[in-house]
Amino acid sequence: MSEHETYSKLIGLLDERGARYRIYEHAEEGATEAVSALRGNAIEQAAKCIVVMVKLGKKTKRHVLAVVPGDRRVDLGAVKALLGGSYAGFATPEVAERLARSVSGTILPFSFDEELELIVDPVLLEQPEIFFNAARLDRSLALATSDYVAIAEPRVEPIAG
Repeated sequence: MSEHETYSKLIGLLDERGARYRIYEHAEEGATEAVSALRGNAIEQAAKCIVVMVKLGKKTKRHVLAVVPGDRRVDLGAVKALLGGSYAGFATPEVAERLARSVSGTILPFSFDEELELIVDPVLLEQPEIFFNAARLDRSLALATSDYVAIAEPRVEPIAG
């Protein structure tokens, strides 16, 4: 699935569910701080999306889409503990992009892959709206947080450091 297909799938899902959102077109940018400045949102309103690999055993691993506020970092120890793993680290760019179905810097706070468990830090959900690149470097969304939670159905756990 290409980035544009992932973008179209997201917009279709949001429209189907009656979500309240706004689209921002901007210069190509994937870094949270820089794109937040282009959009004009506070950094803590940005959904920073990181794919984390957790080893559960010698041959078993799981992947988590960890979503934290833009001014925070993913606490790998917290993600590891949630899954009862022995190790947690950032997924390789190839694995992250395959599971997220978009390039790094554009990963959505939604999982469209059953192998990618969505976990969101509760601090992000305190914002009335969240902002994120929409599977494209040149396009972002502002999405009502209540609609995000209803549609994405994330596991909510403290994973920000």
